[in-house]
Amino acid sequence: MTETQSIVYKPGMVVKVHQKIKEMNTKGEEKERIQIYEGTIIAAKHGKESGATITVRKISDGIGVEKIFPLQSPVVAKIEVVKQLAVRRAKLHFLRDPKFKRRMEETK
Repeated sequence: MTETQSIVYKPGMVVKVHQKIKEMNTKGEEKERIQIYEGTIIAAKHGKESGATITVRKISDGIGVEKIFPLQSPVVAKIEVVKQLAVRRAKLHFLRDPKFKRRMEETK
């Protein structure tokens, strides 16, 4: 089992997703690097199944950015859990609202 399969990811977790990016340089050679995407999980679907996904949201330069990551994808190198926030909902779509300014507490 890989690292992404052993943990159940829940909404409210702040995670760092290490994503493999393939780029072409000026000579036409393909180069692979890892890009880290850090944000809050606002939705987790299908638990540990083969089609399981998480939706991660972050604010970049004042603009909300969301990405959906399949957990079983070879593009996802690893997922690190930074912290767990206390939430009372299964889907945190209310974080999209610009009026929402309440801070969430971290659970121990």
